[in-house]
Amino acid sequence: MIEVKSEQEMQVFGEKLGRLFSGGEVIELVGDVGAGKTTLVRGIARGMGIDETVQSPSFTISRLYDAPDGRRLAHYDFYRLDDAGIMKNELLDTIDTRGTVVIIEWAGTVEETLPKDHLTIRIMASDESERELVIEAGGETSQKIVERLT
Repeated sequence: MIEVKSEQEMQVFGEKLGRLFSGGEVIELVGDVGAGKTTLVRGIARGMGIDETVQSPSFTISRLYDAPDGRRLAHYDFYRLDDAGIMKNELLDTIDTRGTVVIIEWAGTVEETLPKDHLTIRIMASDESERELVIEAGGETSQKIVERLT
């Protein structure tokens, strides 16, 4: 478990995580509305060298950001979807795209689409600004990332 005491610490942790990604990683973010999922993604983007302002994809469902080294960050939010429909196909294509880091919020409607080897980050609010993060690795590649975090 990792404790973050502020929004700034969440972004710093995200930067550290983003520097570990080479492309091909899939991350599932789990947490209530306002838990800090998009804040974490902002940090990950910064760690990947992305200067663009990261916005929540709640209304657009997906957003893409290009890193200067050719990697790409794909950020999905399926909160508003009871059935992902055609978005499952887009997600599968994106997961299979070399050099792309895929982050998914509210992945319940696409759970069967996620590869076994993915990171799950659970964000739980312990008070107004503090969060507890639990990171679970689903396979060998994800486990190596978790080991490098500690």
